[in-house]
Amino acid sequence: MDIKNLTEQIINGRRLTKDDDLSFLFDSELDDLTECADILRRHFSGSRADLCSIINGRSGRCSEDCKFCAQSARHCTGIEEYGFLDKQKITAECRHNEEQGVHRFAIVTAGRRLSGDEFEKALDTYRTLAAEHSVGLCASFGLLEEEQFSQLRQAGVTRYHANIETSRANFKNICTTHTFEDKLECIRRAKSAGLEICSGGIIGMGESLQDRIDMELTLSELGVSSIPINALIPIKGTPLGDIERITEPEILRTVAIFRFIVPEADIRLAAGRSLMTNCGERAFLSGANSAITGDMLTTSGNRIREDIAMLNKIGYSTGRDKNV
Repeated sequence: MDIKNLTEQIINGRRLTKDDDLSFLFDSELDDLTECADILRRHFSGSRADLCSIINGRSGRCSEDCKFCAQSARHCTGIEEYGFLDKQKITAECRHNEEQGVHRFAIVTAGRRLSGDEFEKALDTYRTLAAEHSVGLCASFGLLEEEQFSQLRQAGVTRYHANIETSRANFKNICTTHTFEDKLECIRRAKSAGLEICSGGIIGMGESLQDRIDMELTLSELGVSSIPINALIPIKGTPLGDIERITEPEILRTVAIFRFIVPEADIRLAAGRSLMTNCGERAFLSGANSAITGDMLTTSGNRIREDIAMLNKIGYSTGRDKNV
């Protein structure tokens, strides 16, 4: 397959599907692949970077057994544990991130599903955020019910985050306490309530490149708006704590492949950016156009202003000039 010819076909409307032989993506020259992915990025997404920040709204004591996660109660990682944060703390963090220049702000919580009084606190917090701030609001509260999604939307949330993590075939090797189909049903319920979807996964958990492609094909079929790519940083105390770290060329190839399969989506660098040179500068020229950033994060490696300076240097605009 001629990668440059395929690039032109995608610009002209072709979309890759599970019926295509995509094995050529495994061994295409990396420089050619990333160069063409950047052409697709500029055509479909322009040169505006989309930056979001998150706050860990509830930490630890998670009932699920995801092998990568420090917050599972089944793993001994020494992580700080706390219930849903006070509204004042969350609104202060949102204000700081908005002032630094992010476009979206998300509250994320550990656990299978946020419910009861804690979910009511989340709704109250979002109502305040929507009234006082202009950033787009996102939520990540696990496998919610349909009515909960409607309540979030009414409270001002516009996008829901729910990673599928990996391919359908590999999912059982990563988590056994919920299923791949549980994830898909959650996403469908969120979409049915009128929310945009942010969903991606983690690479570097021992999966094959075919698993990554299969994950991306599923995301393409779901019609997600934002696709976060997390590169695993192994955490001691988890079952994947001793796995070999993924290399930068592997990350770049994955980023480029994702742009080829879902050309219109925001391809968002998330955890593990510290594994790449200058926190992923080359990845932003290989198909990625978005990032999770934040002054309190430990998994990205850059502060917000550093990210903005780096993106501006390589030709991106980062102003809040888009309806979020």
